[in-house]
Amino acid sequence: MKIASWNVNSLNVRLPHLEQWLKDFGPDIVGIQETKLEDHKFPDSALVAAGYRSVFAGQKTYNGVALVSREPAQDVQIGIPGFEDEQKRVIAGTFGDLRVINLYVVNGQDVGTDKYEYKLRWLEAVHAWIAEELQRHPKLIVMGDFNIAPDARDVHDPEVWNDNHILTSTAERGALNKLLQLGLHDGFRLHNDEAGTFSWWDYRAAGFRRDLGLRIDLTLVSDALKGSAVASGIDREPRTWERPSDHAPAWVELG
Repeated sequence: MKIASWNVNSLNVRLPHLEQWLKDFGPDIVGIQETKLEDHKFPDSALVAAGYRSVFAGQKTYNGVALVSREPAQDVQIGIPGFEDEQKRVIAGTFGDLRVINLYVVNGQDVGTDKYEYKLRWLEAVHAWIAEELQRHPKLIVMGDFNIAPDARDVHDPEVWNDNHILTSTAERGALNKLLQLGLHDGFRLHNDEAGTFSWWDYRAAGFRRDLGLRIDLTLVSDALKGSAVASGIDREPRTWERPSDHAPAWVELG
């Protein structure tokens, strides 16, 4: 079973890319972030034609998440229970005995800003919820655009992306590590130790051509799934296409 996460940065713009990638890569479940579509505009019928079912939660212009899967999701949850938030950033579903949580984590703008403080509060709420989800669903995958690069291997320049920089600050990495301590494992790092593999490149300053990237799109697998995670990676190919998203899909395969 192939499970992937992709921030498409506007599904309206990137639908042809998604359709092509579903055909080429053949994932079983995909978590989509930044759909940037209100629900009545979600391209459900086009994805059905491609062989996939969808559940989604969107809003105009910003945010928006979806689960796109060969088999329909059950027990769908939208948003973090008990955390009041108008932004559409969370969707979860169950597929057999597998629970999948798809997150579009707050960017945070800059260290010390109100948006940064909101990011840390949001991550605290996510942590509390996932702790409960793990009790109910030992076979759990948490994936998405985390807007956090786990360590120095995951940034093109650790001197710039340091403990005081957004996406790599001490508090943000601490929140991610707190999640991992619940019994989650970075799927990519189960099979790849090297530095310099990224999932996001800025559109500006020829970021992709110069490989000035970050690995901020993650697939976290629970203790119960660690042994069955047989492969993982980042698919750079869609980032080379015309009018691409600034993110590439991150994936993990369960055997």
